[in-house]
Amino acid sequence: MKRLAILFLSLSFVSGSGVLVHAEESADAKKPLQVLLVAGGCCHDYETQTRLLKEGIEQRISAEVTVVHNPSKGTDTRFEIYESDDWAEGFDVVIHDECSASVTERPYVDRILNAHRKGVPAVNLHCAMHSYRWGDYRQPVEPGAENAGWYEMLGLQSTGHGPQLPIDVTYTDSKHPIVAGLENWTTINEELYNNVRTFDGAEVLARGDQLQTPNKKELKADPNAKPRAATAVVAWTNLYGPNQTKIFSTTLGHNNDTVGDDRYLNLITRGILWVVGK
Repeated sequence: MKRLAILFLSLSFVSGSGVLVHAEESADAKKPLQVLLVAGGCCHDYETQTRLLKEGIEQRISAEVTVVHNPSKGTDTRFEIYESDDWAEGFDVVIHDECSASVTERPYVDRILNAHRKGVPAVNLHCAMHSYRWGDYRQPVEPGAENAGWYEMLGLQSTGHGPQLPIDVTYTDSKHPIVAGLENWTTINEELYNNVRTFDGAEVLARGDQLQTPNKKELKADPNAKPRAATAVVAWTNLYGPNQTKIFSTTLGHNNDTVGDDRYLNLITRGILWVVGK
């Protein structure tokens, strides 16, 4: 019996390594996702919103959210973490929540994009859509153009938004795992980002409808101007680069009450799970 026991243990290590590998894989499966949240820049309360996002994500899934927040309020806000070529090492997914429209240094932006080209998934929120842009970015950019890099990662090009008014969110792909089972909803006052062009790898998940009242300039030109209906894509996925890296983006999330809304946090969390393949 003693010899049999020794033989069994030997076989477990030599020819039964699959048992050990399985145990190791199970342990890896239980490890929390390592999420990097980069936030800061113009026009938003990122101090509050990073807290809401971190708490909301960690309450919903097994994840450790590392926050890199630059308190600068300018559109020229940069992040020290991006100065390293291996800035995304150790993270399973990166959430871009920066508002850095005036940052146009190509090597800096390329370092960010290279991590995603190599396979690091991304979730992009709100003003990330209006960051890292230059040239004639208000016109549809062509794939491969010198100023197209950030838009190609996003999968959609946006250049501006209308007034802050409620947006009716309608999920248009009820079978996609990010939005399956989610109910349509109406936001508080939010910004509806325009759509200049959508790239081939993008898949639309939700649209937003907003009744936009005339602004002061429009009323000055025409005192009888009427409200107009506006529609735009507000949530989508993209497959980016040679590795077909999974990307999820939403233009929603300007105000704190939206970022703290369970419906918003559920959408973001599902987006995180989808891009990492869980």
